[in-house]
Amino acid sequence: MSNQEPRSSWVSVGAVGAALAVIAGAFGAHALAGRLDAHSLSLWETAARYLMYGSLGLIGLGLAQSTRPHRLYRAAGLALCLGTALFSSTVFALALGAPRILGAITPLGGLGMIAGFFLFALAARAGSIA
Repeated sequence: MSNQEPRSSWVSVGAVGAALAVIAGAFGAHALAGRLDAHSLSLWETAARYLMYGSLGLIGLGLAQSTRPHRLYRAAGLALCLGTALFSSTVFALALGAPRILGAITPLGGLGMIAGFFLFALAARAGSIA
C-alpha cells in the first residue's frame, strides 16, 4: 500500500461521514421533529454532532498524515473511525427506541473516539517517523 492510499482513505471516509452527519441532522430537524419526544430528539442531535466531530477528525488526520507521516496515524484513524461509528450508531438507535441496554455499548464508542484523538495527537507530535 502506498503512502497516498491511507491518507486519501481517511479524508474520503471523513468526508462521507461529514455528509452523513449533515443528512442526519437535517432528517432529525425536519422528518423526526414531530415524531420524537424532546429527549429522543436531543439524543439524535448528539449522535449527529459526534458523527461530525469524528468525521472532521478523520479529515484532519488524513491531511496531517500527508505532511508528517507516522505509523500511529493508522491506529488513530481506526480508533476514531470505529469509535465514531459505534458511538453515533448506538445513540441514533436509542433515539429511535432501541432497547436501553444498547446504551451500555455507547461508552465503548466514546472511548474509541477519545483514544483516536489522543493517538492523533501523539502521531502529530512525533513527526515524520515511518
